[in-house]
Amino acid sequence: MTAIQQDHPPEQPHPSEQAQGHGHGHSHGHSHGHGPATPVSARLRKIIAAVLIPFTVAVVAGLIVLWPGGTPDHKAHGRSGLGFDQTTVAGRVVKVEEVNCADVNAQPQAPTEPGQDGAAQNGAPGQGGSSGPSGQGGKKSVCEKATIEVTSGKDKGRTFPEIVQPNASRHFSAGQELKLAYAPKAPKELQYSVSDVDRSMPMALLAGLFALAVVVVGRLRGVFALVALAISFGVLTLFILPAILQGSNPLVVAVVGGSAIMLIALYMCHGLTARTSVAVLGTLVSLLLIGVLGSLFIGWASLTGNTDDQTGLVHGLYPNIEIRGLLLAGVIIGSLGVLDDVTVTQTSAVWELRDADPTTSRRKLYGAAMRIGRDHIASVVNTLVLAYAGASLPLLLLFSIADSGVGTVATSEIVAEEIVRTLVGSIGLVASVPVTTALAVLVVSADRTPAADGGAKRAADAGGAQAPQPAQAPQPARTGRGGRGRRRRAKGR
Repeated sequence: MTAIQQDHPPEQPHPSEQAQGHGHGHSHGHSHGHGPATPVSARLRKIIAAVLIPFTVAVVAGLIVLWPGGTPDHKAHGRSGLGFDQTTVAGRVVKVEEVNCADVNAQPQAPTEPGQDGAAQNGAPGQGGSSGPSGQGGKKSVCEKATIEVTSGKDKGRTFPEIVQPNASRHFSAGQELKLAYAPKAPKELQYSVSDVDRSMPMALLAGLFALAVVVVGRLRGVFALVALAISFGVLTLFILPAILQGSNPLVVAVVGGSAIMLIALYMCHGLTARTSVAVLGTLVSLLLIGVLGSLFIGWASLTGNTDDQTGLVHGLYPNIEIRGLLLAGVIIGSLGVLDDVTVTQTSAVWELRDADPTTSRRKLYGAAMRIGRDHIASVVNTLVLAYAGASLPLLLLFSIADSGVGTVATSEIVAEEIVRTLVGSIGLVASVPVTTALAVLVVSADRTPAADGGAKRAADAGGAQAPQPAQAPQPARTGRGGRGRRRRAKGR
């Protein structure tokens, strides 16, 4: 810039200078808007690596030590105690017809409602009582008789009837695809029964639409996000669940597995950069806080974690599993996904704000990023609370029916467990915003303040020296035109 000013008169700015200024502005905006994050210095990369490399090594070592080996007990004995591993074949509904329930020896049982006190059993009309020839107060009850055909396996083509009572939650339609349970040791007419509806097509279509939307909007990053999602699911099913079943501490397994998922997902989706590393550090600090608070309040509130049928069944089949640790592990894994979103967003906000104004101070940069973070906090906490409320909606309905007081409901173990889970996770999310923002501000300010300030100062000085030139440049031309006008007027005289 100085050489250009020396080579050309001040009253005639060189066109190449304007072109260079325009090209520089375009390149600057393009690099920050669409390109990778501005790299940090080698010194800061070494500092970040000194923290994250030992952490990564510890995670890998934990995966190796805790990786489940051998055959799980339920597979070694050929059973799991559940119905999920039974032999199934494909089936299809051939036809559905209405029949009298009494003709097929099906006695419908109406669901008992609060306040009935056994009225249905006493033969109240219309309540499924036993009076009358059909057990409905003298009225005939209509059932559905579905003819089911086996469409796979060695008995392909065999048909059997399935009776559906009028108060059943599931009804069949002709042509509907089903999953059939097969019991080879049962009598021939009872070997097959309807296990579930075949949902393969709608589930596959929904998954395909999800993947298409992610790839269309996210492009290459969307592809990486899908790969990271598949890897995360693999860590969950191949490491976390089997390791817990083999007796490893659920909390330790969740910390190691969750950390592996965090490292893989963040670096795969956002690249191996200092910006991503700051997000990893912020997520790690927040997870540590969630673990400490969760352990403290789960113990203080005397929560056992054994509050539903599924947990009780797992504890009955595997008494060695520490159920309270399983509860805390669920809190950590459940908070991990939202934490990644918050920390990445805050780190990106700090980097972009710094690129937009390299001369801003640390205080102003932190304040601007925190204003973005506060909006994020409000939406994320609301989302987390509503997610837990939606998952527990049937439970909340039961408490509403029982007309229990708010204090009684909130302090009951089954609800207190969800409250602790929600609030501990929310505290971790809220804390992740200032922690991640502060880390990001320290990194970008410590790394780029001298160079950025110096460059900005030189640009400002050069711009200040050159600013008056466009206003001064036309002066000689106006003076010349005025002289020629005076000469023309003198000649006319």
